[in-house]
Amino acid sequence: MDFPHPLTDRYHLTSHLARGGMADVYQGQDTLLGRRVAVKMLHAQYSNDEAFVKRFRREAQAAANLAHPNIVGIYDWGQAGNTYFIVMELVDGRSMRDVLRSEGALLPRRAAEIGLEVSSALSAAHRAGLVHRDIKPGNILLATTGSVKVTDFGIARAWDDSQELTRTGAVIGTATYFSPEQAQGAPADERSDVYSLGVVLYEMLAGRPPFSGDSPVAVAYQHVSATAGAPSTINGDVPPELDAVVMRALQKDPALRYQTAEELRSDLSKVLAGQSPAAVPVPVAAAVVAPMAVGGGDHGAATRVLPAQAPPGLPTQSMPTLEDRGPSQVPFILTAFGLLGLLGVLVFLVFQLAGQRGADPGLVTVPNVENMDRDAAIATLQQAGLRVNLVEEPSDTVPELTVIRTDPPGGQEVEPDSFVIVYLSQGAEQLPVPQLVGQTEEVAKGMIVESGFVVGTVEPRPDPNIPVGIVIEQSPLGGLEISAGTPINLVVSQGPLTFELADYANQEENAVFQALNDLGLRWNTRQETSEDVPDGTVIRTEPVPGMLVSAGDIILLIISSGPGAIEVPDVFGLSEGNARDRIEDAGFRFRVEAGRQAVNDPALHDRVVRQFPETGTLAQPNSIVTVTLGEYTAPTTTTEPPTTTTTTSSTTSTTVPVTTN
Repeated sequence: MDFPHPLTDRYHLTSHLARGGMADVYQGQDTLLGRRVAVKMLHAQYSNDEAFVKRFRREAQAAANLAHPNIVGIYDWGQAGNTYFIVMELVDGRSMRDVLRSEGALLPRRAAEIGLEVSSALSAAHRAGLVHRDIKPGNILLATTGSVKVTDFGIARAWDDSQELTRTGAVIGTATYFSPEQAQGAPADERSDVYSLGVVLYEMLAGRPPFSGDSPVAVAYQHVSATAGAPSTINGDVPPELDAVVMRALQKDPALRYQTAEELRSDLSKVLAGQSPAAVPVPVAAAVVAPMAVGGGDHGAATRVLPAQAPPGLPTQSMPTLEDRGPSQVPFILTAFGLLGLLGVLVFLVFQLAGQRGADPGLVTVPNVENMDRDAAIATLQQAGLRVNLVEEPSDTVPELTVIRTDPPGGQEVEPDSFVIVYLSQGAEQLPVPQLVGQTEEVAKGMIVESGFVVGTVEPRPDPNIPVGIVIEQSPLGGLEISAGTPINLVVSQGPLTFELADYANQEENAVFQALNDLGLRWNTRQETSEDVPDGTVIRTEPVPGMLVSAGDIILLIISSGPGAIEVPDVFGLSEGNARDRIEDAGFRFRVEAGRQAVNDPALHDRVVRQFPETGTLAQPNSIVTVTLGEYTAPTTTTEPPTTTTTTSSTTSTTVPVTTN
């Protein structure tokens, strides 16, 4: 798997934590704030979906504003190349999915406590106008401190609204935890999150979800049409009050569920306090449900609920609380399963004896589909009148998605419409890569071999801060699951490498910067004027060439700023030729302005009357001095205009022009 290392200048990835349907999660280091973080990187198909990215950006920003102790905090959002990522709070602990897989059902009180904290997180999100849409055990984290954190706010909603993932007929997300309205393609709201949390509560109490099937579509169909038995029908330690809370959260009709996560949180609080919740307790017998055929058989048979009503006149019995309940039903259940197992063995022996007396002409022979690809095997078995259940397992010898074996095996006779388990190859076994950074080279090589991998390349690299022989990088990262036998590459510290400093004088500054960087050296710069060394070129270094330096040392580069500024000479009154000679002798370039300036002094005709820069100004050598030449024009004789006199009467004011010859 390719991964960026470091992700950006700020975030450095250190190990792989998990892989999901939408993203990979890595542990990383925020070098700016000096804290550990979780970095979720979206898979390429979502990063290339412009509509998804826009939606995800808006939802991530909205989720980042959720400040609640039961919600995983979002710190940052960004892009590295073509990959989008979010930076989140790192939670030390395990997901509820891992806990259920390893430990099974939880104690009722602990399940109620977890449900209380999750509903509190949902209540805060709903008040902020954000619906999660993907509440499931994998998105509930149990910290080592005992707190509960809900994650993936924003991603779930962006995923749900992605154009790619909402095509007609598609089943989106984890169907096991869908609400009925989501399974039917209707919009999800706060009550959809309540239903999904009800499914998670059920699984924590019963050790399994309320509905399961051969495909996501089959499970989604049950969410819409089937009714699950109360958790206490599977785990007799679950009290009726908790049964009632879970079954109300699992109502098919959203109007009959808890209308808000806050209502659910309130009832869980009452149950934990030994009080009666607002939800009506469900009698155990009323929760017995007829099984529903999935993937074959009678699809028309509706799920039947067997009511249990108390005879009239009998007093109502009080329900025990979590702390006040009767003896466990586990011994009775184990005994019942034991008897059923014995009955199964007897039935098997009877059929074996019957088979020895002669084959049933109504049986069909299982075709041999070993080494077929998945689609061909399914078609062959279905043509023989059999149904297929696919199971994947790793194989070092059989290609991926190729049949390893079947159960029953090929050639055996079975009843028509029977299930045949087809074991498909997942390819080579996927093993977790060990964490090798910080180990010595020899220890790391031993861990690689013991973990089922082979040692790849070992690259030495100078490092002023890490001792010689310590692994400073590995590829692939620790925590990733990859095929057994894959090479693991290491980068091992050489310590602070000591070498003679080269002579970088008269080299262009950018080329020197790159050379020092490749050697692991750092640098500072200082500028000086120079008559001989061009601008931007190294004059000398400190320390001087030939001195011993180590990776991480700082080298001072003295860079030329070109020659120093010089004074512009005075060329006023000189002819063009003499002015040119004086300016060029001073180290400047000479230019005459196209137009001329009129002058009254004939001595300045064709002489310099103006210059720029002005006399005495400091300017850089080889810069241009522009001069303007004067132009004298002799005055011409003009005719005197007629004289006009004005006569003023004593009585009237009249002006009369008089012309004098």
